[in-house]
Amino acid sequence: MRATTPAKLLFRRIFQPDAPSHGKKDPTLKRKKHHSIAHILVSACLLGESTRYDRGHMRCDHPKLEQWLQENRLISFCPEVEGGLPTPRPPAEIISGDGLQVLDAEAKVLDVEGREVTEQYRCGAQKALQVAQENNMRIAILKARSPSCGSKFIYDGTFSITLKPGKGVTAALLEREGIRVFNEEEIEQAAKFLQAIE
Repeated sequence: MRATTPAKLLFRRIFQPDAPSHGKKDPTLKRKKHHSIAHILVSACLLGESTRYDRGHMRCDHPKLEQWLQENRLISFCPEVEGGLPTPRPPAEIISGDGLQVLDAEAKVLDVEGREVTEQYRCGAQKALQVAQENNMRIAILKARSPSCGSKFIYDGTFSITLKPGKGVTAALLEREGIRVFNEEEIEQAAKFLQAIE
């Protein structure tokens, strides 16, 4: 059983309220159409879901995230779990490149035991993009330094806790498709961007 709520189900819960009884129209539906809000794709681990390779999480308690959660803006998503990897799982890093090279079949993702998991990472990235595009999302907040979600730095492929500039696979794909990616250390910048697009 997956440790995270699939994004599709979460989307249904947030955006598809129970139909009103007796065939009556919900008077709020028209208002919602004219007052739509921007939604944000967020790494599940930042919301406290145990989706990390070690079955842990990296919950971010920034008040803006709590505000956006209350406003029903957030869609939780873990690319690695949605790509088919179990929890827990061996840690993985991108070898000889970053997420852009993985997307272009110029680099691979290997776990610490030497197994290739490139396709799972690509699959998770494609599913993240699908969720974002289906919901007209223009912003994501993803876990820093992750081989999927890192947007500024990732680990260098030596499994020595050494960072290098680069993007994770999902972050690279989202940005390639015009979706702005921030990490949990850039919440204030994300808030300014969100304000600008609404």
